[in-house]
Amino acid sequence: MLNLQHRIDLLVQLGEYILENTPDWQEAKHRAALANPWFLPEFSELAGKAIASEFLSRSALESIAAEYRIPDEMPAPKTIGIVMAGNIPMVGFHDWLCVFLAGHNALIKPSSRDAVLFRFLLAKLYEWEIIIQNQTGFAELLKGCDAYIATGSDNSARYFDYYFGKYPHIIRRNRSSVALLDGTESAVELDQLADDTHLYFGLGCRNVTKLYVPEGYSFEPLLNAMRKYNYFFEHPKYKNNYDYQLAIHLLNNQYYMTNGSVLLSENEAIFSPISQLNYSFYTDKQAVVEELASNNSIQCIVGHGYNAFGQAQVPRWKDYADGVDTMTFLVTL
Repeated sequence: MLNLQHRIDLLVQLGEYILENTPDWQEAKHRAALANPWFLPEFSELAGKAIASEFLSRSALESIAAEYRIPDEMPAPKTIGIVMAGNIPMVGFHDWLCVFLAGHNALIKPSSRDAVLFRFLLAKLYEWEIIIQNQTGFAELLKGCDAYIATGSDNSARYFDYYFGKYPHIIRRNRSSVALLDGTESAVELDQLADDTHLYFGLGCRNVTKLYVPEGYSFEPLLNAMRKYNYFFEHPKYKNNYDYQLAIHLLNNQYYMTNGSVLLSENEAIFSPISQLNYSFYTDKQAVVEELASNNSIQCIVGHGYNAFGQAQVPRWKDYADGVDTMTFLVTL
């Protein structure tokens, strides 16, 4: 078993390796795009940089280790089964990181949609320290684990509850994010909001899929800001989704706005399909705040007084998915 300092040293080395962007890491991102067309190399690059800068700096790791009082060596390490999602590149990395830093062992079922990048980084860790092979492995069936962390849809969560419910567990369900606008947003903030809505094609739980705007709000500046993602229309899968959603609006004679990269549709739903962004008007901002506070489907809120524009897809160490403190769960097993 690696002691805490050794684990931190290896994680820092991994973060530095990601930021070096070596030819073999570039090639891995290219292979990930071939395996899953939604994983554009620039999106994998963005995800990697966020992981390296926010999760794998020495100061962040040492601060987390001290805050959660992680022992130098876990006296009785558990085996944690991790079911990873695959909606955006390396989305399950943080779960593994928590398990590894806490000193437990991980048995991972990766998503078939994200089968390249995490395996590549773990193989790099194996090169540097072979003992990690005894602490992290892969399996299609997660049997015999002491606890489980599983991320999926509302539908798959029912199966996770059935199979893992008798063990200590964290089971995550569908979530999405919203923006609460007040009409005073600057051109820079609207440009950053375009990143919150469009990065990773809007597939992440931290992507903004719904806007709350004041009555009389002018959408033209926002639509213009989002034009920087008009190149999405050259992506076959995205274009197919856009054409389908446009056809639905036309057939239903439903009002919409578009700039060629996204459809804006007045819709009460938090979740929106790929290529569509929902919006609702409000007259009482406080009523919207209260409504969002009681909605368990919200991952984060972007807007003045909330998460900063452009930062939705750069989660901090303790921005735990579904608001469940993964490290507390692990150190108290």
